[in-house]
Amino acid sequence: MIEGAGVPLHVEEHGPTGAAATVLVHDLAADALTFGPLAGALGADGRRAITYDRRGYGASGAPTPYSATTVEEQAEDLAAVIAALNAAPALLVGQGFGALIALDVVRRHPALVCGAVAYDPPLFAFVPEATEGMAAQRQMLEDALREGGPRAAVAAWLGADAPADELARAQDAHRGFFADYAGLASWPVTRPELRAMVAPVTLLTSPDSAAVVVLAADRMAALMPDARRVTDGDIAAAALAVG
Repeated sequence: MIEGAGVPLHVEEHGPTGAAATVLVHDLAADALTFGPLAGALGADGRRAITYDRRGYGASGAPTPYSATTVEEQAEDLAAVIAALNAAPALLVGQGFGALIALDVVRRHPALVCGAVAYDPPLFAFVPEATEGMAAQRQMLEDALREGGPRAAVAAWLGADAPADELARAQDAHRGFFADYAGLASWPVTRPELRAMVAPVTLLTSPDSAAVVVLAADRMAALMPDARRVTDGDIAAAALAVG
């Protein structure tokens, strides 16, 4: 356990501690265990892979009450993890909401990072086409919450194909999920700030990524000076390609 930005965070390390560090940042309705296979692959390649439960998930703490967060608050937790483990400059690998968190550390704490992989970054401020789908998604969650409570809403978000163990952990962490969901649109990044990000960033999507997420990644890649756009969804290959 280490101290984040005011909350205790559960952290695990894989691979040699003296090697270059890669910090993995999970999405909504996920936790550090989600990145277990990737951490193992990085460790086997001689990398130092660091996973942590973000606030409200797994064994990490959360404020009381905890109903909302922001990308910047989460980024301060991530910066605290890097500093506490003497892991700078680290490669940051984030998925979904975790991708925005990683990119905010690149934006505001560039000395802590050597690069980032942003998988399915939901930066919809630059994607007006996402408005209708986001409204439908919000209505789906509200309906599920009203009919079955927070655990039903988390299940609706993850979908019927979610593995039972991942679903159960996500439902147990429903406070973290709803706080994250409230923070999805909280990142105040501007186009000039994206143009000023000089660290190498891989913007990763997969053939199964939502069309609006693909648009977000494309538009970010067009702005960032050292962006690499990859569409095969292979997060391990993208991480291993850096460094």
